[in-house]
Amino acid sequence: MIRIDQKPEEGPRVIVIDKLRDTDIYAPVKFSHLAHAEMADMTGGCRTCHHYNPPGNVIGCSDCHETTRKRADITKPDLKGAYHQQCMNCHRSWSGKTDCNDCHVVKEKADLKPVKVKDEKSKRIHPEVKAPEKISFNTKTDKGKFVTFYHNDHTGLFGLECSQCHSNESCAKCHSQIKKPAEIKKSFAEQHKKCSSCHEVKTGCNKCHSNKESGPFNHKISTGFDLAKFHSKLNCARCHTTPSKFTGLIKDCVTCHGTWSWDNFDHKKTGLVLNETHGELDCESCHKDKSYANPTCTDCHDDLTYPKNLPGKLIKR
Repeated sequence: MIRIDQKPEEGPRVIVIDKLRDTDIYAPVKFSHLAHAEMADMTGGCRTCHHYNPPGNVIGCSDCHETTRKRADITKPDLKGAYHQQCMNCHRSWSGKTDCNDCHVVKEKADLKPVKVKDEKSKRIHPEVKAPEKISFNTKTDKGKFVTFYHNDHTGLFGLECSQCHSNESCAKCHSQIKKPAEIKKSFAEQHKKCSSCHEVKTGCNKCHSNKESGPFNHKISTGFDLAKFHSKLNCARCHTTPSKFTGLIKDCVTCHGTWSWDNFDHKKTGLVLNETHGELDCESCHKDKSYANPTCTDCHDDLTYPKNLPGKLIKR
């Protein structure tokens, strides 16, 4: 059975709609489920069409909608009405074509052999939309007019899915034949709605707003922690395990590197080779309470501080 929470490609590619055999004019409709599921995934997912479906397996339309027009509950459309309502709600605004022959094949011309839809039909999914590398918004604020949005940072580094930002956007947003209405002035909350699901938008405006276009995300500049070559190839979610919440982490290496110990850890991996004196000390002599940020020097040295005085030699990583 198909479940309501499955991905589009996990469902059937083609469905034959043949419950209504009350006409001698049209043949059953060969419905490309995959193509429509791919498009619906950007809006409400399966529930765009399978509304009122309880959690679990997808139920058939005829389980709720009666095939006869002489039904007891006239507040609920019959099966034919439900089919047409669902199809025409999108096609009327998207393609503008809602004539019968746009979906229905005249029975005498139809191929009534067992369904074997050609690949070119079953794979008619939306062509890939190439995302821009960056978008620069020139806002109307007095200070910090520019907001530079790097799309690849959000999808690649931060691991966001398209639907997390572009949900509830119908096909008609791009394909509508209706002229767009005049831009309506939006409130602060409406302007920041898409960003506020991840970002705190009421404070720290200068993290996004600046007086000129800004560069892409730089972990060292933004957080003070240099990823260098060892952490730079990791996906953010490897360390920041709460989805879309990239808050500061405890500087405790053993959170990820539980097998490290004084016996097997090579300090030069940090970019600094300890001198002979410090090489003999255990980690906690300099890194108090297992906090592996900047070392504490004052317990042993009255006149030495980090990073002015290094306990060894820096090397290129």
